[in-house]
Amino acid sequence: MPDRGRAAVIPVQRLRQRADFLAAATGSKVPTAAFVLQARWRDDSGPVRVGFTVSKKVGNAVERNRVRRRLKEIVRRAAAGCLRPGHDYVLIGRRAALKLPFDRMADELDGALRRLQPRRPEKRRERAQNARTTRPNDDEPMT
Repeated sequence: MPDRGRAAVIPVQRLRQRADFLAAATGSKVPTAAFVLQARWRDDSGPVRVGFTVSKKVGNAVERNRVRRRLKEIVRRAAAGCLRPGHDYVLIGRRAALKLPFDRMADELDGALRRLQPRRPEKRRERAQNARTTRPNDDEPMT
């Protein structure tokens, strides 16, 4: 008998290598009050990979770990429907995440994921090429 009450479970892996965090930083960014969400499309169709970072500006180790735990939990709850396979996501915690209600943080993640459109390299190249072809030529006089 199928279990209808549960959402589909998708595999989620953690980002741990610095190079993966740097690569995600080149993708799309969506700032919210509690965190900044970064996303990058990968060339494979592997599982979703998520990384968390909280700088020392946020506070001492206890506060940083509390922010990180809250971010992990909102991602765990949102992973079933919003995170896309073949993408890397990085959440950068902010100090406001210590005081914001948990439900508001979860709503912010849902909104950020809706606004987020991870850039694909080939799309970026196409846009750049289209921009070059649609610009007026410097030799032609503008009317």
